[in-house]
Amino acid sequence: MLKADLHLHSQYSGDSHSSLEDIVSQCVATGVNCLALTDHNSIEGAVLLKEMAPFTVIVGEEIRTSRGEIIGLFLTKRVPPDLTPQETVKRIKAQGGLVLIPHPFDSHFRPSAIERSALESIVKDIDIIEVFNSHTVFPGDSAKAYRFAKKHRLLGSAGSDAHTVVEIGSSYIEMPEFAGAEGFKKSLMKATINGHIANPFHRLVSVMRKASKKIRKRLCIG
Repeated sequence: MLKADLHLHSQYSGDSHSSLEDIVSQCVATGVNCLALTDHNSIEGAVLLKEMAPFTVIVGEEIRTSRGEIIGLFLTKRVPPDLTPQETVKRIKAQGGLVLIPHPFDSHFRPSAIERSALESIVKDIDIIEVFNSHTVFPGDSAKAYRFAKKHRLLGSAGSDAHTVVEIGSSYIEMPEFAGAEGFKKSLMKATINGHIANPFHRLVSVMRKASKKIRKRLCIG
């Protein structure tokens, strides 16, 4: 069985400093043997991690669309940000990828969560709904995601949304081994979700890093 964390970030995201080497070390130490590295608007780190890790790595990307975030899994090409949700989904599917919606109802602290009307407009093209995310504070938001997935007969996933290495595996899925995107979907049907809410301090760290990056960028422009 695989212990899979299907949503996390590395130094290739602007709000994380986690090196690929440290991610590998943490996974080996904690028994996580399958990752979907989903950096913001980048697959560079995931491609490199897939080459170096001694375990299964899914190349993913958390893509900023014009109406909220969408994750693509099993990507071979980067999907550019700021497209419409419909165009984003089209580009994921064109390369044989899977469409995963992260933290879909977590609007309390995440303005990046996909808008409800946008979610409904692409529901026929969605493969997976993230029904548990360690950075989603309110259980009711996770419950809404679970009910939405069940209503539309979509697969459910979980991820730590780790921006620091110590968070990796705080949420994970136990699932059979798989080959390729279609094999992954079949395996996910037999998966068991495990996890807990992350320490709020870790969420604060990622927010501060993102803010610091924006300030530095503005200073450089000025």
